[in-house]
Amino acid sequence: MSFLVLLLCSASASALSTVTATNPQDAAALVYVSGYDLTPGVFYPGETGTVTVHVTNGANLSVILSTPDLMDPHINVISKTGENTPTNLGPGQTTDFSFVVTEKATDGTYFPIFTVSPQVYGNSIHSTLTLKVDSTGVRASISKKPDTFSLEKTDTVNVSVVNPRLGDISDVLIIASGTGSDISPEEKYVGPIPAGGSVEVPFAITPHQQSDVTFNVTFRNGDNVHTTGVILPLNIGTDKTAAVPVINNVALVSSGNSYTMTGDVTNAGVTDATGMILTVGSPANPVEPYSSYAVGSLTSNDFSSFTLTFTANDLTAVPVFVQWKDANGNSFRTSTTLDLRSLAAGTGTGSRSGSGGSSSGTGAGSSTTGSAASRTGGGGAPGGGGLFSFGGSRGGGLSSFYPLIAGGIVIIIAIVLWIKRKWIVAKFRKQ
Repeated sequence: MSFLVLLLCSASASALSTVTATNPQDAAALVYVSGYDLTPGVFYPGETGTVTVHVTNGANLSVILSTPDLMDPHINVISKTGENTPTNLGPGQTTDFSFVVTEKATDGTYFPIFTVSPQVYGNSIHSTLTLKVDSTGVRASISKKPDTFSLEKTDTVNVSVVNPRLGDISDVLIIASGTGSDISPEEKYVGPIPAGGSVEVPFAITPHQQSDVTFNVTFRNGDNVHTTGVILPLNIGTDKTAAVPVINNVALVSSGNSYTMTGDVTNAGVTDATGMILTVGSPANPVEPYSSYAVGSLTSNDFSSFTLTFTANDLTAVPVFVQWKDANGNSFRTSTTLDLRSLAAGTGTGSRSGSGGSSSGTGAGSSTTGSAASRTGGGGAPGGGGLFSFGGSRGGGLSSFYPLIAGGIVIIIAIVLWIKRKWIVAKFRKQ
């Protein structure tokens, strides 16, 4: 029963899709072009492609078709289907006639004519197609990159692929190549890009030397492969966004054979520093308990105190090394060389404060030399004075002038007594 219902529905659908024709000539008149496809959708000048025309029989009788053709002075037909074999097109059926053509025109829109003839009765079927030719190329560019690259530091660049053409492209593939650098990924499959569309693809680059990176872009327009590309020079320089550690407020305490250095490290750069560690270098020898000091993360414009312990026979040039990582995991190291002689002068256990020079760099550490100094004062120190010394001790404040003030008051009282001596004597006589 179900099979009978399906058969009746199929017959009914077939009857609705066809028109009753009483003879072969009327049936041939009901054959028409129901559509066509172009591969590629828009040709490059001189490009080869395929034109496929869909022909439908709208009659209830079969029609035999032959001698299909595609005519236009701007195209060269290389091959076509159904050229030597007649096609029997049944009621309501659709068949395809394909033509492989080479475009000979420049930019513009052209209108080739498709024709096919009934083999026995009726007039030829004609239809005008629209074929576009566009020589506009697909463009590749670097849409994002740092001003300069730093050796051994990973930076991200974006390769932009733009399709300004009137038709879609497919199978877009970007392949990166170059010597003296690590590139990830080495290639990236993008896929199709519609007409007027674009994509951006990031690549991570770590340069080991001054060099160029080439990005080759291949794509298909129909079955035709095309290539474009862009070259990126890796200009090596100083990273303007790097963290810049600065050391200051250095103080030194001597205890036995070792020294304890304290100070502040400030991130004067643009980006944050993570995993920051400080230590001293030769001629100083790090010792416990603070042979190295882990600051951790130090954001831009922030600072942290540190403590380092070491032994040294020569304090004229003690390097302080700072190492850290950026957000991409790149490692950096810089050094600041301090002259600590002035801080170590005087009593061996006293604390002296001062400031040291600082430097920053990326990759291999750079070094600068600074100095740290302090002044001492107070009783018994150079510049100090006795009880009645004029000016007192330098750095003693107002209290250092108390003896001078007391002496002045005594002198004023003596002068007053001297002037009033007769009056005072007379008072004593009356008593």
